Amino acid sequence: MLIPLLTIALLLLFSAFFSGAETAFSSLNNARVKTLADNGNFLARIAMRLCSDFDRLLTTVLIGNNLVNIALTAVATMLLVDLYGARNGALLSTLIVTPTVIFLGEITPKSIAREYPEPIALFSAPLLLALRWLLYPLNALFALWKKMISRVMKLPAPPRMSQEELLMLVDEVQHDGSIDQDESALLKNAIKFTECPAEDIITHRVDLAAVPVDATREEVAAKFTETEYSRLLVYEESLDNIVGVIVLKDFFTSSQKPGWRLKDILTPPFFVQKTEKIDDVLKKLQTTRSQMAVVLDEFGGTLGILTVEDILEELVGEIWDEHDEVVERFKKVAPDGYSVDCTVSLDDFQEFFHIRLDSEESLLGGWILEQIHKLPQKGDHCTVGNLDITISSCTRYRVRRAFVRVLPAESEQPAE
Repeated sequence: MLIPLLTIALLLLFSAFFSGAETAFSSLNNARVKTLADNGNFLARIAMRLCSDFDRLLTTVLIGNNLVNIALTAVATMLLVDLYGARNGALLSTLIVTPTVIFLGEITPKSIAREYPEPIALFSAPLLLALRWLLYPLNALFALWKKMISRVMKLPAPPRMSQEELLMLVDEVQHDGSIDQDESALLKNAIKFTECPAEDIITHRVDLAAVPVDATREEVAAKFTETEYSRLLVYEESLDNIVGVIVLKDFFTSSQKPGWRLKDILTPPFFVQKTEKIDDVLKKLQTTRSQMAVVLDEFGGTLGILTVEDILEELVGEIWDEHDEVVERFKKVAPDGYSVDCTVSLDDFQEFFHIRLDSEESLLGGWILEQIHKLPQKGDHCTVGNLDITISSCTRYRVRRAFVRVLPAESEQPAE
């Protein structure tokens, strides 16, 4: 009787081993284990080798687990049948073995492995590697079976992780404490970076600083002094015909030379379409060694400009220098209200106030004009969700700032 009991205990231990190993490798942080392997950890190297063919590893674990559980049930049933007869023994085997395997062979090891996946994966890696080679014929058979099933059922390829799933993953990692809020924001910006079109972060046409191609030295110098920019656009006839860019250093280096002409010191402009993604624009700017791109609309007209600094700010946030006027995009001016810069992107506005707006507009100011259906005037307002939005500063055609009051939840109204 001692030998069957020891056999049952050993089989139960192996059942727990396979269950724990399955969960540990499924929950494994591959980046962490790869770092250990790169630092010379032998067990981590074996674990990464197993993870490189996860289907084969999973098949090995499942075959081993099922063989052990079947053997455990068979040995326990034989022992109890010998002690209590065929009918009672089979019944007792079901009543005793099933809950024991579920609790000690499945739930307990999987719960522990879920909390400590790396140590358990490294501990189990050598034995699993040996079993993978031992069960190679069965693994090969099941691999062929999987391919046959996939062809018969024409299963689609597994979907790639979406941007939303990546953002949720970053939130989970931040919640676990592996990264702080700033690191989380940087990762989110990097994930969104490839999806952002150029038109979302441009300096719009109405805010451009430019001079005509026939401008005098005095006019160019005055424009540089007025704007404090290091570069100015140069146009011929209208802003839709940008012919070059003038750099402050080049201007002051050449402005005292006899026969000076603005055309002689122009840098050729670099053009991009408004729909181009900013990561592609950045690569092109790096290739051409340009600091600025002129963004064109669908008609070939000048929509605005985009600089390397604008693109980098999408990753790291605002970059201020000593000449920049610091503008608070969301400034709290009342217990329930904010003064908002209307050049802020509509995406940032939605994220700040936790609201969803159905609009094709890229900027808050454009969305407000879309709601009021007329030229803006100070005091015009609209309501959406629990936000009451009033224009506080505007020009003839543009909304500059708005006061956004957050209404109590029970006062929510539909958009006007």
